[in-house]
Amino acid sequence: MSDGNVVVEPVEGKSGRAEFVDIGRAFAAREPHAVPQLRSEQLELVNPAKNPFFGHASHQLFVARRGGTAVGRISAHIDHLALELPREQGFGPGAGMFGYFDAADEAVAHALLRTAEDWLRGQGMDRAIGPISMSIWEEPGLLVKGQDHDPMIMMGHHPAAYQHWIESAGYIREKTLLTYHLDVTHGFPPLIQRIVQSGQRNDRITVRPIDISRWDEEVETLLTILNDAWSNNWGFVPFTNAEIAYAGKKLKPIIHPELNMVAELDGKPVAFMLTFPDVNGVLRKVKGRLLPFGWFHLLRWMRKPMGAGMRVPLMGVRRELHNSRLASQLAFMMISQIRETATTKYATTRAEIGWILDDNQGMKAIADAIQSSVNREYAIYRKALAT
Repeated sequence: MSDGNVVVEPVEGKSGRAEFVDIGRAFAAREPHAVPQLRSEQLELVNPAKNPFFGHASHQLFVARRGGTAVGRISAHIDHLALELPREQGFGPGAGMFGYFDAADEAVAHALLRTAEDWLRGQGMDRAIGPISMSIWEEPGLLVKGQDHDPMIMMGHHPAAYQHWIESAGYIREKTLLTYHLDVTHGFPPLIQRIVQSGQRNDRITVRPIDISRWDEEVETLLTILNDAWSNNWGFVPFTNAEIAYAGKKLKPIIHPELNMVAELDGKPVAFMLTFPDVNGVLRKVKGRLLPFGWFHLLRWMRKPMGAGMRVPLMGVRRELHNSRLASQLAFMMISQIRETATTKYATTRAEIGWILDDNQGMKAIADAIQSSVNREYAIYRKALAT
């Protein structure tokens, strides 16, 4: 597609994917608070032969050029599992997506968005939702608040101008995702401490670390709870068996068992909370490169990430316990145990919880109760595709 002096072209194959990734890395390098990620990991995420997301998705990558120079990129993709979900949960029939959005200016942004829309329309989609890069479980949303500090592990970072460019192309905000900052050097309020102590006295409740010696079994347990706990949430798409295996393989190197909890009720796993040390600090130090010595710094840090911030990216409580006092009690107990370990063993001073949907009143109430505050907001937009 050509839009004046902007030409948007599809890219294919290994070299096309490499260029697509490198364009994104070049844009990120211009942002003072964007953190360079490992290029090999970024290449894997857009490789259909390696990322099991593509087992249930169609996609096309595009690059924008002006005068032969790359000035932007975008993906257009369809998650076929998302098409099977009810529309009221955000996706459903006709829901196409765009992601990996970078643009040098508004004209480039509009050309990229129109190209993605045309591709989605040609695939029979009636609306575009994004940015979602590419799975809802990877990097959903556009950063619209929090450009003044570095993102934590597995969170995107985008220039403030992107919000105006997307909205000026006719997109309406569909959903806001929140992350919460928590100073973990202070104890929890007395009420929360009493709730935790009450749970600790309850013989029916056990809160235990993940058992790394049974890692594959534990991963299946966690994602089974997640698929159940999140099944009614906006934007939920269930993990496939291939994605469960892939997630287990990718996450294992950054798992410290004592920071990741499973809660059991009468011996049955009913809730979990994952906590990842923030690798972005060391990635900034090695500039996202493993060679020549980046691998050494990364491996040393992973063994004992002293002083690292901690992020809680995922937690879940089985639906049968939703809207019960027990659900929040289990959450407080897991947070309390993780906080104690992080501060005493790793000298952690800060943590981040999220993302949390802006209409998830239960999780927002938990975040408020432990005196955390919103530090970043990500917007997901939608636009009807006229036929």
